[in-house]
Amino acid sequence: MSSLALYRRYRPESFAEVIGQEHVTDPLQQALRNNRVNHAYLFSGPRGCGKTTSARILARCLNCEQGPTPTPCGECQSCRDLARNGPGSIDVIEIDAASHGGVDDARDLREKAFFGPASSRYKIYIIDEAHMVTSAGFNALLKVVEEPPEHLKFIFATTEPEKVIGTIRSRTHHYPFRLVPPGTLREYLGEVCGRENSHVEDGVLPLVVRAGAGSVRDSMSVMDQLLAGAGDDGVTYAMATSLLGYTDLSLLDSVVDAFAAGDGAAAFEVVDRVIEGGNDPRRFVADLLERLRDLVILAAVPDAAEKGLIDAPADVVERMQAQASVFGAAELSRAADLVNQGLTEMRGATSPRLQVELICARVLLPAAFDDERSLQTRLDRLERGASFAAAGAGPAMGYVPGPQAHAPVAVVPPGDGVAAARAAVRGDAPEAVPPAAPAQPAQPAQYAAPAAPVAPAPAAPAPQPTPEAPAGGQRPGAWPASAAPESGRRPGGWPTASAPGQAPAPVTPAAPAPAVPAPAPGAPQPSPGMTQGAAQVRNMWPDILEAVKNRRRFTWILLSQNAQVTGFDGATLQIGFLNAGARDNFASSGSEDVLKQALAEQFNMQWKIEAIVDPSGGTGQPPQTGGGRPSAPPAPQRPAAPAPQQYESRPAPAQHQQPGAAPAAASAPQPHAAPESPRPVAPEDDTPEADDPDLVDSALSGHDLIVRELGATVVEEFTNE
Repeated sequence: MSSLALYRRYRPESFAEVIGQEHVTDPLQQALRNNRVNHAYLFSGPRGCGKTTSARILARCLNCEQGPTPTPCGECQSCRDLARNGPGSIDVIEIDAASHGGVDDARDLREKAFFGPASSRYKIYIIDEAHMVTSAGFNALLKVVEEPPEHLKFIFATTEPEKVIGTIRSRTHHYPFRLVPPGTLREYLGEVCGRENSHVEDGVLPLVVRAGAGSVRDSMSVMDQLLAGAGDDGVTYAMATSLLGYTDLSLLDSVVDAFAAGDGAAAFEVVDRVIEGGNDPRRFVADLLERLRDLVILAAVPDAAEKGLIDAPADVVERMQAQASVFGAAELSRAADLVNQGLTEMRGATSPRLQVELICARVLLPAAFDDERSLQTRLDRLERGASFAAAGAGPAMGYVPGPQAHAPVAVVPPGDGVAAARAAVRGDAPEAVPPAAPAQPAQPAQYAAPAAPVAPAPAAPAPQPTPEAPAGGQRPGAWPASAAPESGRRPGGWPTASAPGQAPAPVTPAAPAPAVPAPAPGAPQPSPGMTQGAAQVRNMWPDILEAVKNRRRFTWILLSQNAQVTGFDGATLQIGFLNAGARDNFASSGSEDVLKQALAEQFNMQWKIEAIVDPSGGTGQPPQTGGGRPSAPPAPQRPAAPAPQQYESRPAPAQHQQPGAAPAAASAPQPHAAPESPRPVAPEDDTPEADDPDLVDSALSGHDLIVRELGATVVEEFTNE
């Protein structure tokens, strides 16, 4: 076998053999047929795409005895001299401008150019690397290039045509060469391997094409290197990946699967395998970005392989289609952006492994960022796990926001609602009072009705535990993991996803209360479809409240204290309020529009809002973990005053009881945690701002507002000192 380089052995000898440059070869062949050949040409383009080869073919076509012709005969003396392995012609002079670009070389060329050809039709100068010619050298050539003799032709070849002075460029016909498309180059390399009688495994040629980056000469050099080191079984995929430095597909599949499952341990294990295997971390990140790009394309265009948008073997495309179906659109886009950003930051990094691990951490933790893409990623994960959460079974979601992900809602003591609301608007809400210790279940699970206050028996106050994250809870931004059993959440919070088969932790009220009666016949009952859809929206409710809070604090306070999701059918969001006054206040204060705008801008959702009065919570079933509202501790009753109607109370969930257990005594008082005294409100904080959007001068307040909105009757007023 010849030791000549592969790209030299298969150098084209005619325009028909040049691949991927039809936009250049076709006009040149037509010009030769029409005998309209210019005196000077400029071939430009990337390296290895056929500029010098096309210049030699053009010289061969011009000096052929049957020419000028687009197809040289290959039999005349000129064609044999200019053939692939020919000795060359004295009338075709190739000059390397990198070493002969000075003014003296240009003067020598100009003096010899006027002599006629020795045995051919034309004397042709092929000036390679023309951008290396100095300005003085171009100026010395200007006259002869502008008005050459009839027998003289110039062909300039360069990779940087902008460095050729304009006076020379304007006197030539400029033909820009391009990089060869991957599909065309892969077919050509397959033909070359067939001529060499070498077996190449499926998947090797795409790697060679990628290494060549569209250059035919570079791709042929890489293929020559692989064929030289091939064994009896030919060029294998493992040999090509190790020799060219590419990441093995199994590593890419593993890290992508880890991203989809939210498995941080698996992702960091892949990084360790990459580093311990001696692979280049930057190459691994580049290959990962290439894989994410393919997944984005497959998610948008399922038949991308048939359309040529993805260059990969059929089995690899099948695996990538399965991976793309697991991700959401926002997840893939965010992951690709983060990997691309990390690849840019790796330039000059002193610790590449640390950079790769940070990239994986950013992709795995969308909750650590508060931008729109991270929020959409979290919504994608919630939507993937919504079907399992609605059915009550299935694997837990990869990431669940912890109990501290949103601001805690304080348990407001009776009589201090105004001060607490103003404190919440200022952002310094009083600390939440922890619920009382759980008691033994005594009744079937159901909601409790507001009960008249009962004077508590003298008892030692219960110890006040320090408010902190519940045991087993997951802090916001923690590594993705399933929710631990008995993981707590903040009082008054909305339901979060729980582990499969995990029973919701019972929420014990501070004081016992009788069971709630059956709802009135006129109360709206959500349909089963809306009840099932409500479970999905409840998982998103904390984020919705946060978006509303950023737009209008009044609406946020109204929704977080008095409302919860009772139904959702895909187009209409049904919100249940504890009483008619809260519902009417929601409808008349413009809060419905604020909620719609928050859903549209932050979540791209156009839902209808239906406000109803539903003291039972919408389903009549016990709330999920964190779904119930703790009842406010009953205030001590004055002995002489009658019991007023309790409009401030919340429906308290009853304690759970096993069927058949004896009912506990409802009249026995139980000790409860003493509420903290409300924070004093400074006079300047109690005065509304002039630009407060919720301030209406003409609105009622105090006695008149309570009578009009709630239909209350004031029995007695007490002055707070």
